[in-house]
Amino acid sequence: MAINLQKGQRIDIGLTKISLGLGWHPNEGTGAAFDLDASAFMIDENRVIPKEEYFIFYGNTDSPDGALHHTGDDPTGGNSDVGDDETIQVDLSKIDPRVKEILFVVTIHEATSRRQNFGQVRDSYIRIVDDATGNEIAKYELGEDFSIETGVEFGRLYVKDGKWKFEASGIGYKEDLAYFLSKYFKGQIIK
Repeated sequence: MAINLQKGQRIDIGLTKISLGLGWHPNEGTGAAFDLDASAFMIDENRVIPKEEYFIFYGNTDSPDGALHHTGDDPTGGNSDVGDDETIQVDLSKIDPRVKEILFVVTIHEATSRRQNFGQVRDSYIRIVDDATGNEIAKYELGEDFSIETGVEFGRLYVKDGKWKFEASGIGYKEDLAYFLSKYFKGQIIK
């Protein structure tokens, strides 16, 4: 039976191959089409990305260590009627030893110009699925009202005492993807 996580709750993963599915539904009548994008930031002990290729998103779907694979962009949010909108597959046995944490962030593309925010999105969630069985292990539903936020850190995988754990973060930002890039690249050149 899957665990329904609360904000800040942490669990041991205990698996090697998992998928993190993210889903959402824009509210009806909110104007322009919504395009939400899931990203993963693989960061080291200094809380920076070791190399540009450790930023995983629809434009860079595979990490250089082979540990993460983004299955592709869903620009409409229509996939979650039958499944997750976007999925990031993770093989924890392949994670580069420099990587100590993986942040899972969802941002609204062109949120400012389209005047959109997470308050206009419902049924947002992140869930962990055991790739071997297809069973859902845990799910965190974003229940808070993010009325001004345009980016949300849904959750994070992190290593502690040699074991991978997951925390349901639910941290909202009134920022776009560029903010997260500047935060975790720390002066590295982004092409």
